[in-house]
Amino acid sequence: MLTRRAALGAALVGGALALPIPALPRANPAKPLPLKPLPLRPGDVVGVIEPASHLDDPAGIERVLYTIRGMGLVPKVGANVEARHGYLAGTDAQRAADYNAMVADPQVRAIFAVRGGWGSARMLPLVDWEAVRAHPKLLIGFSDITALHLAIARRAGFATLHAPNGASSWPNPSWESFWRLAFAAETPTIALKREGSAPPVTLSPGKARGRLLGGNLTVLSTLMGTKWLPDFTGAILFLEDVGEDEYRIDRMLTQLALAGVLGQVSGVIFGQCTNCRADVEGYTGLTLPQIYAEHLGSLGVPVVTGANIGHVRAQVSLPSGGMVELDADAAVLRLTEPITAAREW
Repeated sequence: MLTRRAALGAALVGGALALPIPALPRANPAKPLPLKPLPLRPGDVVGVIEPASHLDDPAGIERVLYTIRGMGLVPKVGANVEARHGYLAGTDAQRAADYNAMVADPQVRAIFAVRGGWGSARMLPLVDWEAVRAHPKLLIGFSDITALHLAIARRAGFATLHAPNGASSWPNPSWESFWRLAFAAETPTIALKREGSAPPVTLSPGKARGRLLGGNLTVLSTLMGTKWLPDFTGAILFLEDVGEDEYRIDRMLTQLALAGVLGQVSGVIFGQCTNCRADVEGYTGLTLPQIYAEHLGSLGVPVVTGANIGHVRAQVSLPSGGMVELDADAAVLRLTEPITAAREW
């Protein structure tokens, strides 16, 4: 297994950090190929787009490209990455055009989102969904990119990667889980370790299997009642958020409950709610653990909270839309089948 220590200790090659790439097994060409993206391999071309907000730092894109080259991949930057439209990385049409172009480009094997922010949901009606279905490619990102992950699950059916954005840090847990999912086509067991010393909390014990769906709670709640949400029946729901007061988390979980989503799922993982605390001296309202207990603890399904998912430095990469088993007692998530199709190496 490639470690982050080994990655960071690698030599500079061609101006980029060259991550050591483990040997990969040859695919079995006799196996059927369902509608799945192909796994990545060193030397693959990957798209770099901004579906939501733009980077404030002019040098940020160069750092993103440096990171991607360090993975052994060849970045191809979208034509509109430098565009600006207020707080958005270009107009809805420009951002959608970049995504559509990467989907249609036969050289591009996967697509990295540079950052989140806001705006991915705005471009959903402009996406060429027939092309997305015809050319399944891994989309990599999180936070606002949740809108695209969920829409792909609904409109195309294949899995994507809830993983750091291109401009995010890629520490060892993020990189190793990403490698195993995107390159090695493995079915890993992912420990839902909490950042820091405190372990994750098993709110309700048990095991459950289902399709892993979810992402950022705010973005998910924004899509409620639209045609872009997948069916959550029997799903393992995973959630995370950042910068929301406790009452807002309460309100959004209430929305999921009233819409019937919480009653449909077979398990729940609530990752990190980073900086989700009211800036009120002497706050006496409900705490996050109380809110989780009231909304999730009574569902009668396995529930884990405090997992290393979301706006934290060492988040794990997750197979959004993949088939998984949640073991709440052990606080682990097991992928039950690869999210990528067979590929001859």
